[in-house]
Amino acid sequence: MLQEFKDFIAKGNVMDMAVGIIIGAAFTAIVKSMVSDLINPIIGVFTGGVDFTNSYLVLAGTVPEGASLEAAREAGAAVFAHGAFLMAVINFLIIAFVVFMLVRYVNRLKDAAFQQEETAPAEEAPAGPSELDVLLEIRDSLKR
Repeated sequence: MLQEFKDFIAKGNVMDMAVGIIIGAAFTAIVKSMVSDLINPIIGVFTGGVDFTNSYLVLAGTVPEGASLEAAREAGAAVFAHGAFLMAVINFLIIAFVVFMLVRYVNRLKDAAFQQEETAPAEEAPAGPSELDVLLEIRDSLKR
């Protein structure tokens, strides 16, 4: 059983998946930073300085005026965090678009490689013995 586990771990696709998960986690951190540090301020400029990250409605409970979403949640209030949801949707759309572009690029590379294989001339089969070879063979046969 231990040997089967070692064989499973040693397979390339398991290692590829692990690398993909690690890179995906790092990529998620980059996208979150891009959204919170670059996109949110731009959206804030167009919406008059509104920060969507802390936009919420209090459904039940009391929250001090101007409290952040985190403070409202810590106070135990039931909040409708539409700003956090909007940022999650923006994060998803950015990640999905980047993944789409990567897959599109990889597919183009695969298609180009496949087309090169198709257009590459096949190796020519030997045409058989030349006229000189046949004449030499006849000469050798007559000598015997």
